[in-house]
Amino acid sequence: MMTSLVSLTAQAERPADQIYNTYCIACHASGVANAPKFGSQADWLPHIEKGMDTLLMNATKGINAMPPKGLCFDCSDTEMQNTIQYMIDNSQS
Repeated sequence: MMTSLVSLTAQAERPADQIYNTYCIACHASGVANAPKFGSQADWLPHIEKGMDTLLMNATKGINAMPPKGLCFDCSDTEMQNTIQYMIDNSQS
C-alpha cells in the first residue's frame, strides 16, 4: 500500500502579522518613501479604492520605491493578500 507524502518543501501559511512585522514594518510603520502608514485610514483609502487585485499585483511586482513582494520572496500570493488585508483592517479608524 502506498502512502501519500506531503512535499518537504511545502510551507505552512504564515500569519499576516508575522509577515508584516518581519518585512513590511520597515516602511509601512513610518511611511518611508510614501508607503501607506499602518494604522492610517487616510493613507490607505486611495489604495483600497483600487481594489485588492491591483494592490496584490502592485505588492507582488513592486511599485515606486517598494521592491517586489516587499523583499518577502518566499511569500505566497495568499500570504501577500492576507498581509495587505491585515494592514487595511488595522487602518480603518
